Amino acid sequence: MNAIYPMQTSSNFKNNKQRTVRKKQNPLKDAKVVDYLDVKLLQKFTNDQGKILPRRITGVTAYQQRQIAAAIKHARHLALMPFVAQDIA
Repeated sequence: MNAIYPMQTSSNFKNNKQRTVRKKQNPLKDAKVVDYLDVKLLQKFTNDQGKILPRRITGVTAYQQRQIAAAIKHARHLALMPFVAQDIA
C-alpha cells in the first residue's frame, strides 16, 4: 500500500472512524414565502461582507434557498440591503 501512496503513513488507515453529522435546524421551518421587505430576516442569510450564504451553512431547503437569493437580490435593487459591506476607514 505504501508503494501507491508513499507519503501516507499506515496510521492514517487506522483512524477511519465514522463521524456523525448533525443536520442543521431550518431557520424558516415550513415557511412557504420569503418576503423581500423583511430585511432583518434576510440579513441572517448574508455574511459580514454582504455575500449570500450557501444552504449547507444555513440549513434551508433548496426551494427556500432560491427564494432567499431572489428576495435578497430584490432588496438590494430597492436599496433595502447593501450590495457589499461598508468599509470602516
